[in-house]
Amino acid sequence: MFRSKLSVVGACSLAGVVLLLSGCSSTPTDQTADWSPNKIYAEAKDELSSGGYDKAIVLFEKLEGRAAGTPLAQQAQLDKAYAQYKSGESVQALATLDRFMKLHPASPALDYALYLKGIINFNDDLGMFSAVTRQDLAERDQKASKESFESFKELVTRFPASRYAPDASQRMTYIVNSLAQYEVHVARYYFGRGAYVAAINRAQVAVTDYQGVPAVEEALFIIVKSYDALGLTQLRDDAKRVLEKNYSQTEYLTRGFKANTDPWWKVW
Repeated sequence: MFRSKLSVVGACSLAGVVLLLSGCSSTPTDQTADWSPNKIYAEAKDELSSGGYDKAIVLFEKLEGRAAGTPLAQQAQLDKAYAQYKSGESVQALATLDRFMKLHPASPALDYALYLKGIINFNDDLGMFSAVTRQDLAERDQKASKESFESFKELVTRFPASRYAPDASQRMTYIVNSLAQYEVHVARYYFGRGAYVAAINRAQVAVTDYQGVPAVEEALFIIVKSYDALGLTQLRDDAKRVLEKNYSQTEYLTRGFKANTDPWWKVW
């Protein structure tokens, strides 16, 4: 009697385990299991072109595994980075590109990888600015702009004949102007709050680091006004002479800050 009870309990336990295992093994069928690498790539590109970025990312990842070690797998990596960028996953996209450049330093597509990395940081920066132009800029930096500049600079330096080089050069010019304008905006912020030494320091960054850009004119004017507010007349007059020598037609000395009517964050 005792032995028969154990048998019944054991049978019930075994049945439960079988049911549990059968429930766990019900995994979705992989529709791409019988697809060739070329078919996976074609389907991924279709999803990418139609805006199905999440589906494209999954397919590109499958292709990376199926075609590992082939040029098609490398292309899948680059396309996946673009899909991640378009789906708003900038951090993942940059990580994918960094991995690509580390694994394939001699790839013929390295110029594109650098260009895409620059674009992602460039647009991430602009997107942030356009979304919060009313926020005080002294609370933010331009890390993305600087990283974008470095990517474009490496592209133009290493691959001057690349078809992406001309656009990268133009964007570098814009970034330099943007960085200088940012320093001037912060300097103006400090000046408006009576922090004249801080205003001078930030304006000097624009003058020293970004020579020849339009923002330098206002930077010099801020230095003149700040020295004047501090009662340092000799330094004020020296800065004024530099301003007049470099910008003989400057309107800042007559119109003040009203001379600059353009928004600092000019959209690309």
